Amino acid sequence: MEGLSLWNVAWHIIYDPFPETRRLMRTDASNRPAGAGGHLTKQQFVYTTLRDSIIKCELEPGTRLVIDDLARRFHVSIIPVREALRLLQSDGLVVSVAHVGATVAPISRASVVEVFTVMEGLELVATRTAAMRADATGLATLVHLVAAMDQALDAGAPQQWAELNTRFHLAISRLADMPILQEMMQRAFDYWDRVRRHYFTGVLVPRARLAQAEHHTLLEQLRARDLPRLEQTVRQHNQSAMAAYTAFLESADNPLTRESRS
Repeated sequence: MEGLSLWNVAWHIIYDPFPETRRLMRTDASNRPAGAGGHLTKQQFVYTTLRDSIIKCELEPGTRLVIDDLARRFHVSIIPVREALRLLQSDGLVVSVAHVGATVAPISRASVVEVFTVMEGLELVATRTAAMRADATGLATLVHLVAAMDQALDAGAPQQWAELNTRFHLAISRLADMPILQEMMQRAFDYWDRVRRHYFTGVLVPRARLAQAEHHTLLEQLRARDLPRLEQTVRQHNQSAMAAYTAFLESADNPLTRESRS
């Protein structure tokens, strides 16, 4: 995400030259593609497949993306591959490296800070609005998700907890009933998903219990419609997570840090 502000990405969501691609990429509450039965052009197919692989860290940061190799892999010409890479570059997920070509974008300290800064801003709006608009059914959904997250932690299933965590935060934004905000939240959480997968065992697993306690606090304050304290908790939730990731990036436990010092 270096070289591209996530606020620019947010602008790209609203003024998107490929709205059908975005529509087909959206996910419902079960994390299934909303347009699974729809038709994708060759460019859209290459774009969505590569984007999904980058977000899931199946394509690690720094991986070279050779156009000819990708064209053979996807059984297409180089034209849709080149166009897909151009769109991924505008998303901040691919960068062009001199004498190397297109590569998967690195996950730098600056990009981690940017992800959590943008998420904090979006979540402040989402949680405040959700607290004012949520009905009993919506709040019951949040209660169910938090309980499921507790069970996942007790069962020693941090990956399941992480997936439920994403669903919990996106469920809050859905209660706000603001479609543009929801779209921006989904995109921001895609970027966060890449960060948390890349540093899964180093950061997310050790701090899962603390984060879950903060989720319980968020839920209580949402139900009480306690807006001042709710906003304070949202800031704390994002900033403590950001601090954990940036501290790990700079620590001796981070393999990338060890390599740079050797």
